[in-house]
Amino acid sequence: MGSPRVQPLMIDGRSTPLEVRESVRARRMTLRVDPADGLVRVVVPAGLAEAEVRGFIARHTGWIAGRLAALPPRLPFCAGAEVPILGVPHVIRTDPARAGRAEIADGAITVGGAPEHTARRVRNLLIREARRQVVARAADKAARLGVAVRRVTVRDTRSRWGSCGANGRLSFSWRLLLTPEPVFDYVVAHEVAHLREMNHSARFWALVATLTDDVDGARNWLRRNGARLFRYGGPDPGRTVPD
Repeated sequence: MGSPRVQPLMIDGRSTPLEVRESVRARRMTLRVDPADGLVRVVVPAGLAEAEVRGFIARHTGWIAGRLAALPPRLPFCAGAEVPILGVPHVIRTDPARAGRAEIADGAITVGGAPEHTARRVRNLLIREARRQVVARAADKAARLGVAVRRVTVRDTRSRWGSCGANGRLSFSWRLLLTPEPVFDYVVAHEVAHLREMNHSARFWALVATLTDDVDGARNWLRRNGARLFRYGGPDPGRTVPD
């Protein structure tokens, strides 16, 4: 794909960012609204006339407006905000006199330092906690299968909640920490099972079911609720927590 062009798009009198990207593999124009940041993304075949692209977008402004209106409200990481951690609500509390990093304890996320650093410190804390939880669960499930996890990476991914490489490396979205515990556990089980079965065959799904309790329920929860997880704290795609 070529480098994207980002420009403003007026929808119902409001300006929203529009990204147009050319692709030599695209055979037709496609359109989506990113649930994380409301960015309107259009992929078009390489060399397509600009007038055709503008016409395509104009014909779909009603659809775009509907998608933007349906996005859940942003949920910033600020004092008083409530953040679910594995299904348990935690309230963000700030203490300017408190030194050190944020911590999770007693149903709260307590953050020290100046208020302008609250969002970043909460986000970093959640990324660290997501990785800690993933590493522990992946190691346990891998041991049960007799396979090895080579490395675990946690990012702010958008297209997948988790992935497994042929080299034994696992990658997950930190936003899984915002899901109920059975959903988090299912995604870890899913990726660990790929260390044995790099497919989605009946054998694979049977293996997943031995590692977690509610496969269907967790998958359905993600289908219904996954998009709103991107409204917490705002997006930061590609950021990785080092091992």
